[in-house]
Amino acid sequence: MGEWAFATFLVWPMLRPHRIVTRLKIPDPAIDLPGTSLASALIALTLFNMLFAVENGLDIAFLWSGAPLPAGMSMADYAHRGAYPLIVTALLAAGFVLAAMRPGGPAEHSKVIRPLVYLWVAQNVLLVLSSILRLDLYVQIYLLTWWRVAAFIWMVLVALGLVLIVARIALNRSNGWLIRANLIALAATLYICSLVNFAAVIADYNVSHSREAGGKGVWIDMNYLFSLGPQALPAIDRAIALRGSDPTLVSRRGCLVEQQMKATASWRSWGFRNWRLQRALDVQPKSSTIGWFDMPICAGRDV
Repeated sequence: MGEWAFATFLVWPMLRPHRIVTRLKIPDPAIDLPGTSLASALIALTLFNMLFAVENGLDIAFLWSGAPLPAGMSMADYAHRGAYPLIVTALLAAGFVLAAMRPGGPAEHSKVIRPLVYLWVAQNVLLVLSSILRLDLYVQIYLLTWWRVAAFIWMVLVALGLVLIVARIALNRSNGWLIRANLIALAATLYICSLVNFAAVIADYNVSHSREAGGKGVWIDMNYLFSLGPQALPAIDRAIALRGSDPTLVSRRGCLVEQQMKATASWRSWGFRNWRLQRALDVQPKSSTIGWFDMPICAGRDV
């Protein structure tokens, strides 16, 4: 509890920067870029909405409708070409909106600019959702990895940030409010992620959707499963059962069990995840084909 209290003491001021701003008499952060007059903002938003409408139209035609991809383009190419550049585009769009709709700016109360801003942010949200769908379709075939999970979380945070921009404009809030809201969303995401056993989730998904299990994904990458560590042991047991008892895989599985036992030998390394995993290993039938090896040779082995 003491460590959590100390961490909260350090993080809390970051979530409430308005106290620091008030005490140090720092003005509210405002983004003021050249070329954000009423006329330039109107022209830019009109052109941007037209360009984004073309991109969203293509996504609707090929992505959301389930139509086949153009000849010569695989799902991997389609996902890589569209996902990450669109996230950068969404971030640039957020910066432009904050500059164009800055407090006290000429476009803040414009009845023409405001609907265009809402439309543009909505199109950016649709682009981010399309990026998430691209990645989801890619994962269904090529399965999950740590980086793909991180990409999912990052895209959701970007979409949430765009929605918060709309809330900031609609509620007439300051940029400081927007910064605090995004920091709170980021802190909540980090806290929730700390409670998720991603190694087990990734391993279970990959085995359940693999070709061996009757899914439409690729064959199981056993090396990657073992690299996830002891938390992937339940999924590794299922993968070995699907593939048949391979002495090499069973021996490597034994190395992970040994690693798990060493990790839980000391009370300092005890954790709820390790306890649940050890409980599952303890109740495993001794007569199962997974446990027929004697002493696996784990020294110097890359598991």
